[in-house]
Amino acid sequence: MAKIFLYPLSWLYGIAVYFRNQMYDLNLFKSKEFDVPIISVGNITVGGTGKTPHVEYLVNLLCDKFKVATLSRGYKRKTSGFSYVETTSTATEVGDEPLQIKNKFPDVTVAVCENRVVGAEKLLNISNVIIPDVLLLDDAFQHRSITPGISILLIDYNRQIKDDTLLPVGRLRESAEQMRRANIIIFTKCINEITPIMRRILMKDVGLMPYQKLYFTTLNYEELKPVFSAKKLDSRFYRKEDVAFLIVAGIASPKLMHNYLKQFSKRTEMLVFPDHHNYTSEDIHSISQKFESINSKNKIIITTEKDAMRFKDHHDLTDEFRDALYYLPVKVKFLDDEGKSFNTKIFNYVGENKSNRELHKRKNKSNS
Repeated sequence: MAKIFLYPLSWLYGIAVYFRNQMYDLNLFKSKEFDVPIISVGNITVGGTGKTPHVEYLVNLLCDKFKVATLSRGYKRKTSGFSYVETTSTATEVGDEPLQIKNKFPDVTVAVCENRVVGAEKLLNISNVIIPDVLLLDDAFQHRSITPGISILLIDYNRQIKDDTLLPVGRLRESAEQMRRANIIIFTKCINEITPIMRRILMKDVGLMPYQKLYFTTLNYEELKPVFSAKKLDSRFYRKEDVAFLIVAGIASPKLMHNYLKQFSKRTEMLVFPDHHNYTSEDIHSISQKFESINSKNKIIITTEKDAMRFKDHHDLTDEFRDALYYLPVKVKFLDDEGKSFNTKIFNYVGENKSNRELHKRKNKSNS
């Protein structure tokens, strides 16, 4: 019933988004092009679709052959403007997801800026010691001020958009018709097998265009890693009868993580916080109390890799809390060996545009 009162707001929001997109479509609002390959990764809904793991997939794919840079807003950071992300940065300064990427790929240039054009211009400035061969824009599907060479749109397989509505009634940031702007559409967090019939249904649901390519990915969870200590879990730990997990998650969709961990313990409890949550001293106290109340000699706290960046901001954690805290890494896997096709498409785009850029520079030099 309460949603009825939100429909006028949703209608007004839809009008505003429609006219904004029309301004770009008619070139009344300008979208800037750069002479470097740019790949945008984003979604059309609010909530987690797995953007960071997919950006990390691209970084890992490209970083051995190309100089890669990532640019994001740095959501929920307490700073503003352009900033490079260092391994010594904090989530408060640069945001949890950019810091996660930098910690995983310390040799890759990671930057944050709420104005993507300003951020790109600073990263590609000729006075820089390192100018990237390719720029990855994180969460940038709605940021039309930059024209990407490849736009990747992510859709959560478990929360499809065909029957969804615009904010604030539904979860859509813009109308589903805008999916036409994507070159690649990826259904994320899929089950391990998508039947040919289901593929055809999904292709119809998204109105796949001839110039678009559809892929399906799933999330693979990896071995638990300590957030602070170097103490790895012995494989025998999981075989103990009274193993207990306290799962602490500040992500949009914690259910998949919970379901995965339940197979290793019959005693799992979960504390859910808002996405990108900044943990307060009161939160830490509540988590500690909950952990202490679990009656088991073999218990640990498990959080997400993104949340681990937030916990690292706290310097007043007890030794017991620090020793008990582990995070669950996650990686993207393409279904049905489709990763080869995706990788080839990305490599071809970056390689060809990098070559064209270098040829253009050589011509300019010879003509000067």
